Amino acid sequence: MRPSHAMIAMLPCNDLDASETFYNRLGFSRVQRDGGPLEWENDYRILTDRRGGELHLTHSVDDWLVPGRNPFGLYLYTDDVDAVAAAFASELAGKRGPEEKPWGTYEFALADPDQTLVRVGRRLQP
Repeated sequence: MRPSHAMIAMLPCNDLDASETFYNRLGFSRVQRDGGPLEWENDYRILTDRRGGELHLTHSVDDWLVPGRNPFGLYLYTDDVDAVAAAFASELAGKRGPEEKPWGTYEFALADPDQTLVRVGRRLQP
């Protein structure tokens, strides 16, 4: 059930398939339909985690997402921070894993295929 009031990110991507695969690993997937994907899904994907989270992926305008200069960022709040970090263990090797931050979260950071910053965390108890 979709909330009656929400704001959902529409994230530009150079390669929708690569981005969708990355976000699948974060627990997001397309709603499966009888008959397979629809034509508009060649340029736009709606992903959900079936717990209230939703993310829209849209094909980027050519040359808009410059490697190393992506200005976009997302924050995924989840109680399962350590489980998500374990799913990305190879990407986190040699980097900081989940840790308590001074601003009151337990989190870690990843980069998606277009180098969008993706922070995964939860608020710490006061």
